[in-house]
Amino acid sequence: MRRIAAVDMGTNSFHLLIVEVKEDGSFIVLDKQREVIRLGSHKGEDLSIISDGETEKAIDLLYGFKSLANYYSAELIAAATSAVREAQNKNEFIERVFDKTGIEVNIIDGRKEAELIYLGIQKALPVNDKKVLCIDIGGGSTELLLADKGNVTFAESIKIGAVRLSKMFFPDYKLKNRAVKDCKFYIKNALLENKNLDYSQTFDLAVGTSGTINAAASLVHSALSGKKIKTSNGLNFTYSQFRSVLSDVLAAKTPADRIAIQGMELKRADIIPAGLLILRRIMKNFNINEITISEFALREGIILNLLKNK
Repeated sequence: MRRIAAVDMGTNSFHLLIVEVKEDGSFIVLDKQREVIRLGSHKGEDLSIISDGETEKAIDLLYGFKSLANYYSAELIAAATSAVREAQNKNEFIERVFDKTGIEVNIIDGRKEAELIYLGIQKALPVNDKKVLCIDIGGGSTELLLADKGNVTFAESIKIGAVRLSKMFFPDYKLKNRAVKDCKFYIKNALLENKNLDYSQTFDLAVGTSGTINAAASLVHSALSGKKIKTSNGLNFTYSQFRSVLSDVLAAKTPADRIAIQGMELKRADIIPAGLLILRRIMKNFNINEITISEFALREGIILNLLKNK
């Protein structure tokens, strides 16, 4: 049986997914790991420089991922997103990673990232016969894709993400009213500047995936049920439910305050306000009343793309 290990090197976290491919082309998950790492968050303007400390942590994580992939006898493919593709020292970073781990890092552009996320969503949810808007809010960028029965209308990557905007507007992770207003204004302009996004489009389903939106789902459903959700795939939440959670988060001015909110992920309490503000504006712009969650995203898309092009 063929085994594949996909590494998604995001701005906020690295994900490893190891699968075994069955004869019919489907796969079963053998192992998965997630480690928080904030690439580009310590030095330079925006996400312009990956620091030595961030590079060393990345190398340590990737070395561990490769060891796990070797344990399963899985071929490893690593894809890097916005923080690496934008870094001034990306070539040095990639060379150091290869020298220390033997892993070749593939930098994928924003449109390709959006398309791979859609591949993952197609595997997780019955969307192939629907017109679907896909939303992925990451640490460094936000991917937006509209597809009708598999045919892509637009696929865009916008330079707004939870880590990026936290660094710009909330560097100490504390919320001040002026900074929140400035962040909202920045998000609004960043989305409006992209002329390929068509807010007049209607669609059957809005699907959200990855960190910020999964965190929003966890907050909403924890508030409703008082329990932590075990799986988010197929869950949904409404705009009014989301706005209630957003109000709670914005009222909690420090990470310590936000940790006390039911359903809050400890390692996301610092950057969650920026991520939720991005989601708020997207839901308003596209007039989204409800979002459905896909647990599959970029890493699953990497595997499916590899199988499709074998």
